[in-house]
Amino acid sequence: MKSASAGSSRSLASLPDSRRRPLYEQLKESIYLGDLKPGQHLVESALAGMYEVSRTPIREALLRLEQDGLVVRGGDGLMVRDHSPAEILDLYEVRILLESEAGRAAAERRTTHDLLTLRKAAKRYEAVDVDNPRGMVEANREFHEAVWRCTHQLALLDLLERLELHLGRFPNTTLTYPNRREQTIEQHRAIVQAIEARDQEQAGKLCGRHFSDARDIRLALWESED
Repeated sequence: MKSASAGSSRSLASLPDSRRRPLYEQLKESIYLGDLKPGQHLVESALAGMYEVSRTPIREALLRLEQDGLVVRGGDGLMVRDHSPAEILDLYEVRILLESEAGRAAAERRTTHDLLTLRKAAKRYEAVDVDNPRGMVEANREFHEAVWRCTHQLALLDLLERLELHLGRFPNTTLTYPNRREQTIEQHRAIVQAIEARDQEQAGKLCGRHFSDARDIRLALWESED
């Protein structure tokens, strides 16, 4: 398995924006975006060199990530958690239920300001270049976070953020699947319209279907690997 090396991801740690963020957030983002990959060993000394800090804050950040379930301990030390296909499908099923509820709650509770934020997030996703899968991942996440914030339900938001951390580490393959980008754009637009119209049933149905489609693509990808 791979281990974290100072040379492989130093550019990430040296970004001006990331240097102003807590180390825990930087590492979490690296896992989410795939800079630190599932199954990759996490060596404190290498990470300390990569992020130009001592080993103590690295150790503290890794402990929090372990508590989040993103990092696990094995015989060779800490590594980025790698979910089995069955676990990933279970996560999708739970997320489909929660996203459906988020859509209904967003349609009921959204404010005018929420709608402005949601529309901007949808347009940002549409504007991302198709040859920029990382940008699509980030913009797609921003859109769904905007939907969650429309619910004004902190417990639901927390649960969805946790699920996103686990599922979001396997994002590029679904967003770059043939015709998926066009499909997500249309689905995002429909979700915004349903939330704007306060159509709770339709918003819930659309949000659930959006992630059912993502689950089905994941299944198709696994089948094509056999």
